[in-house]
Amino acid sequence: MIRNTTKNQKLGWVLFVLYLVALVYFMFFAESMGRTGNSQAEYAYNLELFREIRRFIVYREQLGWKAVVLNLGGNVVGFMPFGFILPVVSRRGRTWYNTFLLGFFLSLCIESTQLVFKVGSFDVDDLLLNTVGGIFGFLSYKAVQEVRIRRRRRAREKR
Repeated sequence: MIRNTTKNQKLGWVLFVLYLVALVYFMFFAESMGRTGNSQAEYAYNLELFREIRRFIVYREQLGWKAVVLNLGGNVVGFMPFGFILPVVSRRGRTWYNTFLLGFFLSLCIESTQLVFKVGSFDVDDLLLNTVGGIFGFLSYKAVQEVRIRRRRRAREKR
């Protein structure tokens, strides 16, 4: 696996592992994100799509913009590195549907783990936002690749 990889792929693997470690930390252990050792007496979960997104938008004044941006934007931005780095480290990640499926699966694993261990809350809106973040990361990767290809073409034409 590692033997036939480029320097960019090796760097990508290091960044990917660091990203996953940071993601696990913020999802399960970060006290600043409301993760404490005490399990909730009554665990909350959401199985209705757009329920929490709607709540954050409707009650944005009461909740505060910081809470709205952290919840909605944080779920999207938190998964963008996944969608960006996955195509670097894996050929299979270079198609949008594989990135979509793997992003959804990773998000489902995280949400399911939160449900089982009662850390955070299981929320289908988070599944949606995380998956959208993975796709945005993939689109960013594609845009960067397009720029790289154009630069290479221009450099060849100048020769």
